[in-house]
Amino acid sequence: MISWRDLNRQVQAKLPGNLALADERPYILIDSNAQRIHRIDIDQEESISYPVSTATNGLGNREESGKTPFGILRIKQKLGGGEPAGMIFIAREPTGVISQDTDNREEDEITSRILWLDGMEQGINKGHGYDTFSRYIYIHGTSDEKRLGQPVSKGCIRMKNEDVIELFDQVLVNDLVVIQ
Repeated sequence: MISWRDLNRQVQAKLPGNLALADERPYILIDSNAQRIHRIDIDQEESISYPVSTATNGLGNREESGKTPFGILRIKQKLGGGEPAGMIFIAREPTGVISQDTDNREEDEITSRILWLDGMEQGINKGHGYDTFSRYIYIHGTSDEKRLGQPVSKGCIRMKNEDVIELFDQVLVNDLVVIQ
């Protein structure tokens, strides 16, 4: 596992300049090969790790690719705080319906919490044809928990509902996310 300091050096080399809180905040690292998300803390190296599902189509930044974007991103918006676990969201709004199913392969439901991602690398995951934010790419809960650890999403990063709630409560808007 990469250390916080090594990850920080990589990010600073790619995005020199003022990255608010980059020297103070944990990084979120999504390892698509291992299908894991890691919250890497400045002091404790890795303090949390969870299984995820990235895209069936692999990694890629082009719009309408059905792929999970790669590179350096940030959490642009946090949605769903205070909603019950399993709350189903449509167009980022809670529906009032709670999913009771954790083996729902038929629907690509967005549940519990949404961490809406925004690319930080112009021409790679930000800008015309590659814009992560306009692709509506999230880290979110899912009603398809049984397949976590397998690449089965349509581009987002799916997490177990209780895991995404825990992560949501520990991250801030503008925290950096690295997807590889």
